[in-house]
Amino acid sequence: MGETSINTLLKKAVELKASDIHCISDDVPSFRIDGNIVKIKTKPMTEQDINAAIEKMAPSSMRDTISYSYDFDFPYEIENLARFRVNVAMSFGRRVMTIRIIPYNIATFDILNLPPMIEKFTHFDNGIVLVTGVAGSGKSTTIAALLNHINNNFRKHIITIEDPIEYVYKSKKSILTQRQIGIDTPNYIDGIKFALRQDPNVILIGEIRDKETVESALHAAETGHLIFATLHTFNAVQTINRILSFFNPNEREMIRSQFAEVFRGSISQKLLPQANGIGRIPATEILFSTPTIKDFMKKDELEEIYKLVQKGGYDNMLTFNQSLYHLVKNHLITEEVALAHSDNEIELKHYIGGVYSGSEVF
Repeated sequence: MGETSINTLLKKAVELKASDIHCISDDVPSFRIDGNIVKIKTKPMTEQDINAAIEKMAPSSMRDTISYSYDFDFPYEIENLARFRVNVAMSFGRRVMTIRIIPYNIATFDILNLPPMIEKFTHFDNGIVLVTGVAGSGKSTTIAALLNHINNNFRKHIITIEDPIEYVYKSKKSILTQRQIGIDTPNYIDGIKFALRQDPNVILIGEIRDKETVESALHAAETGHLIFATLHTFNAVQTINRILSFFNPNEREMIRSQFAEVFRGSISQKLLPQANGIGRIPATEILFSTPTIKDFMKKDELEEIYKLVQKGGYDNMLTFNQSLYHLVKNHLITEEVALAHSDNEIELKHYIGGVYSGSEVF
């Protein structure tokens, strides 16, 4: 498969509004559309097709890496169409490709159907904001909306450290510097360390993967910077526990106190099929740190945090069940979908049955 053929496949995926493309030897390519895998009516791709596509798409700086790496990522772009994040892995000794489609246009909170209160995260001058969810839950898209809101409305210097770079920003009121792991900086730790010498206001850490990245993020937040980062967790309580899990038990009390001081809040999300059968919509849990929540964190009483948010949309926050209820009430998702994705079906059934006193968010 030459450059023209792989580009034709990518153009077809964009046309069908796919989120991902899967290419496996001796099988036809598959698109993920609205969360479902759909096989495309075309010829199966051979191992040679996939290797040729990788050779055409991979940047020249990675050619040596390709020859000895089992797994690697790189960006690709078709001008005036879209950017793509390409992951290459091995299966039975053969290379397979998973390609994520990244639109040029960065959507607003309204277009993404995100609760309006998340704008508050763009007004902080320092601290850590975490955007969490499973792979494919829209974390990168939400962060892009947050950063672009800052870009459009505030005079700041925003630095992104990504692996690889996904959304590309044009400087507006803010200026943006984007750095890719393996090309512009060797790793997240060095990227953050040197970013602090580049007069930033806001730093995006593409993903928190280890203890060293957490420590670098904490240091950056403590020195007066606003940090956005992603984690693969399901909710706010699990997110805090995940941060602590990077550390040895004897370190956790100190880290818990340190993290509580700089934590500004989290957005956890899931993408759910819309009731009209077209596209998906996020269900979100929104947590803002308050003095009470900070105190619960320091005392390791994390379950109390959920109970506090649960009480009528405390301080404009939102639990997943409250978000699911609003989506059902506004006919954006079906009751069946909401119940299937709820972590407390009984509570959600009570909300749907009329026992809800929280604030309106949509």
